[in-house]
Amino acid sequence: MSSNTPPDKDISDVLNLGNPINKIVVSRGTPLAKLMIVGEAPGAKEEELGEPFVGRSGKLLDQLLQNAGIDISQDVYFCNVVKCRPPKNRRPTKIEIQENLPWLYQQIKLINPEIIALVGSTALEAILKNKSPISILRGKWINWDGRLVMPIFHPAYLLRNQSKEDGSPMRLTKSDFLKIKEKIDSLK
Repeated sequence: MSSNTPPDKDISDVLNLGNPINKIVVSRGTPLAKLMIVGEAPGAKEEELGEPFVGRSGKLLDQLLQNAGIDISQDVYFCNVVKCRPPKNRRPTKIEIQENLPWLYQQIKLINPEIIALVGSTALEAILKNKSPISILRGKWINWDGRLVMPIFHPAYLLRNQSKEDGSPMRLTKSDFLKIKEKIDSLK
């Protein structure tokens, strides 16, 4: 915390979040990653462990990446738009997103990934400033700031919609990760 912060203020006051923060969840994965996965905000398990995507959704995400042949220990850096869990796991507010974006932009600058997967509509809207439904943009490559970006469904959505039929969210997401794997391989 900067020396300009009064000692009686905690980080939630500084970030204007209005809720006490137990942990700031920054990242997991390698800082040498070609692929950055950007989600919405930490959940309870992420806050508890201090790493993004480690709960049920994270386990599914890891499985989908590995099934596509993506090495999560060598090729992936995980982070979120918002670094602290919103109260009651609600969606982050526009103010919370705007206050956290400089942190995310700094992470992108430092990691310098060639590919970014935007996981869910909050990440899509925060980075691309696009309010189109994720169902329309998912699976499409978008050039953003000289990087390849692909919006994908959030694994929490996949857990609620578990059909594996052709055209189902799960099948579409598996296809998206195969496209990402192809792109990673073409960059080596």
